[in-house]
Amino acid sequence: MSKFLSNVKTPLKIFIVDDEAPARARLHRLLDDCQAPLPSLVVGEAGLAHEALAAPALALADVVLLDIEMPGMDGLRCARELMKRNSPPAVIFTTSHADYAIKAFDVAAADYLLKPVRLQRLVEALNRVQRRLPVVDVALAGADQTFRYLNVNDKGRVLKVPVEEALYLRAELKYVTLRTREREFVLTDSLGQLEQKLAQDFLRIHRNCLVSRRHLYGFEARFEEGEHRWFAVLHDWQERLLVSRRQTHLIKSFRGDDGPAGP
Repeated sequence: MSKFLSNVKTPLKIFIVDDEAPARARLHRLLDDCQAPLPSLVVGEAGLAHEALAAPALALADVVLLDIEMPGMDGLRCARELMKRNSPPAVIFTTSHADYAIKAFDVAAADYLLKPVRLQRLVEALNRVQRRLPVVDVALAGADQTFRYLNVNDKGRVLKVPVEEALYLRAELKYVTLRTREREFVLTDSLGQLEQKLAQDFLRIHRNCLVSRRHLYGFEARFEEGEHRWFAVLHDWQERLLVSRRQTHLIKSFRGDDGPAGP
């Protein structure tokens, strides 16, 4: 029996909140400088706390680099709002004032960085967060090279996530998200590589999405933006996944007829 094992660090997903554009730009540069030892991806940024709390991308973040002194809602209050969420991101405060330190740790901050933020301190703080996140091991097992499961090192535990539990794989910016019913993981393999490994289990419905054949319930037509579009429907799953025009032949095959794939 042959076995292929790839041990990769999960890219840290970061959201930046600071009312000063130069401060946000500096954090971007520092994050670029530490990509080799600490892979990361900035999923969004905001100039004000209330804008950050309303941003959909915030839900993707593992950690928020959060200024404290900002117009309107300050960073401490923003952190308290984040703590009310079901899966809040870690918070690393960035500020010019050392006298906020005690209050910062009252809201369970992962770290507290003084401006101008230094690269070494930023790496230390992010590593502290990284150690609490899953590291994904992609295991290819079996003599027939069937892709069977994902080994996930999660907070000191090794977990096996069966391929059967994956609902879909979707490419988002520089990473691929694996979605199960309970949570999501980030993979570093490209969607094309995963498609080759998972050809028996997954179906490409869009250039950025593979859907599980096991969980595919059917297809649904909707009229959106002046045209009819097809969406994949999964068993007991509310989210609908867009089918590209190039892949509408899948609907005809699914129905088992030779008629047009239109609604």
